[in-house]
Amino acid sequence: MTAAIFAAFWAVSILFVITPGMDWAYAISAGMRGRVVIPAVTGLLLGHLIAILIVAAGVGALVASHPVALTLLTLMGAAYLLWLGIQLLIHPAMPGGSQDPGPGAWHSWTLKGICVSSLNPKVFLLFLALLPQFTDPAAPWSLPMQMMALGLVHIASCAIVYLLVGYGAQAILTTRPRAALRVSQLSGAAMIAIATLLFADRVIA
Repeated sequence: MTAAIFAAFWAVSILFVITPGMDWAYAISAGMRGRVVIPAVTGLLLGHLIAILIVAAGVGALVASHPVALTLLTLMGAAYLLWLGIQLLIHPAMPGGSQDPGPGAWHSWTLKGICVSSLNPKVFLLFLALLPQFTDPAAPWSLPMQMMALGLVHIASCAIVYLLVGYGAQAILTTRPRAALRVSQLSGAAMIAIATLLFADRVIA
């Protein structure tokens, strides 16, 4: 694989990374909770890695070719996202940068981050549609290895952007509790809206 292929893939991948969505909403809520940005972003990245591994192993194409399996994945992701959105509306994330969350909270935010991204069917379908387009069957590397290498480029971009989003929210909103409340509520509402659209997409399909 050449540097040009990596650069071309990165140019397409970064457009998806910088587009606000459920990952952004989760990173923002973590930033307002205090010292949980790193575990939250780590969870998001692990979720993306799981999706990449599934696609690279060939299981992704198998799942995508079976509508029932894809529908189940979508409904699971939508249900979890709906639950997170409702929780954010009921218990909005408020600035708490001075609080030590403890190891239990770190594990919880990491696990929730894994679920947010790995159960997101849009992430799965993105990799399924995008990764094969930038592989070369004649290259010395196997196709799974090429997909993994491209996936790591995507994950690196995600790490930078999500950390900036999380810490940016913490820095900007820590001293603005009213704005933090509104942003948290908007994040929860966005999660609920995305979940509703996912449900509707499956029902209409």
